Amino acid sequence: MNPFTFQTTPNVLFEPGASKKIPGIVAELGARRVLLVTDRGVRAAGLTRAAEEALAAADIAVDVYDAVVADPPSTVIEEAARQAREAGTDLVLSIGGGSALDTAKLVAYLARSDEPLDTLYGVGLAKGARLPLVLVPTTAGTGSEVTPISIVTTPTTEKKGVVSARLLPDWAVLDPELTLGLPAPVTAATGIDAMVHAIEAFTSRHRKNPISDQLAKQALALLSANIRTACAEGTNLQARSGMLLGSMLAGMAFANAPVAAVHALAYPIGAIFHVPHGLSNALVLTGVMRFNLSHAEELYAELAPILDPGAAGLPVPEAAAAFVRALEALCRDCKVPPTLAEVGVSEGDLERLATDAMKQTRLLVNNPRDVTHADALAIYAEALDGTRNRAA
Repeated sequence: MNPFTFQTTPNVLFEPGASKKIPGIVAELGARRVLLVTDRGVRAAGLTRAAEEALAAADIAVDVYDAVVADPPSTVIEEAARQAREAGTDLVLSIGGGSALDTAKLVAYLARSDEPLDTLYGVGLAKGARLPLVLVPTTAGTGSEVTPISIVTTPTTEKKGVVSARLLPDWAVLDPELTLGLPAPVTAATGIDAMVHAIEAFTSRHRKNPISDQLAKQALALLSANIRTACAEGTNLQARSGMLLGSMLAGMAFANAPVAAVHALAYPIGAIFHVPHGLSNALVLTGVMRFNLSHAEELYAELAPILDPGAAGLPVPEAAAAFVRALEALCRDCKVPPTLAEVGVSEGDLERLATDAMKQTRLLVNNPRDVTHADALAIYAEALDGTRNRAA
């Protein structure tokens, strides 16, 4: 067995209504002034109310930064970090989706270390101290509450990552009640994002390990068993709980066995066309998987019975193909847009998408099969109009 290292968030609280217990966690961390990092939509929907009221009742001061936007640009992160420093923040709390959580990680780091953000892009470059950090997801998708990764959109619309164990929060607070009102399209996109995390962790060419493998399998089982119900019955607490737990487990998996070409090809779609990250993943998912079949067939076959019990016992090639078909069916059932054209991409955009995807070397190196510029272009072309096998 190959040596490996596994790191994750040290403390997890999973409970309906858990956001009301945040003051106890804040007090345990010795903080008296909190910066709440969120976005205006989450706050307007009342998802931060229980935590804010509980903190006020505990006489803990709360400042709010709610200007987070999807695919957070570096300017937003730097502005929030300035606010934290000027307010004398001693703990950063984030309640929101992946963009808010990613922003909060870097705010907690930059507010304490005061290093330039653009010196941190890459793996292991953030080595300084950070403020105490508590993350509370409101979507079941990114798993950001248990990953040491923050994704930033640069002024040139390129997505770059800061990867460091310093970004792992002190606490992940999972409150499935906060996800009850999530619209079906967002539920589908974020849920498929989490499934991609599990699949790519299980098939990652680097740092794949027994712990991440088991987490990925359990995550895929929870997500695939609950995503259709969560989309159809948005107030089903059982389904929402399964999705939120599955998302977290997938986050733990891919934080230690990194994601690959699906994410590499999804990032430019989000950065250029402002397509939500989960949807960007879904649009290229099965194309990348068909491209990978020749190199990941046995691993896909191992995962196949989780999604399709009828795949158990099939020969490896048939089981692997059944796995891809099962994912296609799931995307259809959850009403995910089937083509890039439906999110505004045209044929003239494909060259730029492929060029930008090839810059994601941190991710592409993990893919089971090497991806060339021509391969990326072919996968995008397939996704543009839904035709198959161009990238085979």
